Amino acid sequence: MTDKDRFLYSGIRVRDLPASLRFYRALGFRVFRRGVMDHGGVWVHLKFPGSHHRLELNYYPPGSPFYTPFRQGSEFDHFGLYVADLRRWVARAKRAGGRLRAEVPDGRNRLFYVEDPNGIWLEFIGPWPPARKRRPVRRRAASSP
Repeated sequence: MTDKDRFLYSGIRVRDLPASLRFYRALGFRVFRRGVMDHGGVWVHLKFPGSHHRLELNYYPPGSPFYTPFRQGSEFDHFGLYVADLRRWVARAKRAGGRLRAEVPDGRNRLFYVEDPNGIWLEFIGPWPPARKRRPVRRRAASSP
């Protein structure tokens, strides 16, 4: 391994590329690159603001040498995302078409597992209970003598 080697992305197979793109874009991911494979498959790299890690969506059409039926949930375990506001992220994922599958307490954190349109699980990790929003403190002007 050299200092130029990097872990660049996590790749997942998707059955419905347009639905997957809508879902991940709704969560804030942006298309970084896309391309067509020699056998007709399509790949799309997504980036999340503030992160160097990429997500690669791979669509293999019927007839492609890489097209094989796969069992939902068996090809990939989950992605882990640390978020400051769990409720907001879980609500956002649900609005984008995700399904809440599990909620697990974990010390000071809580884990919410949301399933995307392809059956891939995302783990949202964050502080629990959520931090309360503080009202700005208004200071009284000092009275002059």
